[in-house]
Amino acid sequence: MSKDQAIGGAILVVCLLVAIGYTLSLFLPEWLTYIGIDYTFSQLWVVAIPVFIAFIAILFIGAWIGWTMATTPPPKPIEEITTEIEETKEEMKAEADSEKKKS
Repeated sequence: MSKDQAIGGAILVVCLLVAIGYTLSLFLPEWLTYIGIDYTFSQLWVVAIPVFIAFIAILFIGAWIGWTMATTPPPKPIEEITTEIEETKEEMKAEADSEKKKS
């Protein structure tokens, strides 16, 4: 088993355990009393914490897109790009013609 496969297996196991714990905490909160947690208060947080994390993640992505748009210079106009391409083609053609004349 390679290192990547071992890490993938560990991620799989952790995600499954978190999913099972989350599902039990949301729908069968009584199980929390076995580990010493008051489930009447924690059931709110089982919903609130993931919603908060998702909301902050969406805002972070929006801020990152805004930052990228604000700091990226505007692209060159298409006319300028096509002019550069034509000039490059003409230079290459001139170089090829001069090489033909030399030989």
